[in-house]
Amino acid sequence: MALGERLKASRVNKGYSQGDVADHLNISRQSISKWENGNSYPDLDNLVKLSTYYEVSIDELLKENQELKKKIEQNEVKIEENVQKLNFIQGTSEKDEGLILLVLSFLGFLITPLGLITSPLLIVRNKQTNTLYKFVYIACICCIAYNLFIGYGILSDIFGWGTTTVEYLGE
Repeated sequence: MALGERLKASRVNKGYSQGDVADHLNISRQSISKWENGNSYPDLDNLVKLSTYYEVSIDELLKENQELKKKIEQNEVKIEENVQKLNFIQGTSEKDEGLILLVLSFLGFLITPLGLITSPLLIVRNKQTNTLYKFVYIACICCIAYNLFIGYGILSDIFGWGTTTVEYLGE
């Protein structure tokens, strides 16, 4: 219910005519009609006088429709939920760690055992909201494979795996 409708309902409830209210406020009847039709609004002084004359609080005259208020609150909650979903989809809801994780995964290539330890941790830490999350997975998997290959090479050199020993029978 708009302000004009509440003013008219309050006037009718008290049994006053527009002329009675206009005489009480020392204004024209047309002003009362404009207020009730929603074409204009009373100033604060006249609003106080109206609330006194109608024996209603200013809050009741200005109060919004409770159903409309509930719908607005429900819509605001839905809007907030949709904004959070959109932020999640766009990846703006959390810090984007994609570049940092990618750099750390490339550092794992430099130090062989470090890549075997850090890459699984980086995979767990990586989230879909990171902008480079696919590249981080690929880099971590490559880092693990590279570290396993290099590690095998180092261990085979130490233990002599895969080498053949040739003995020459001398004269």
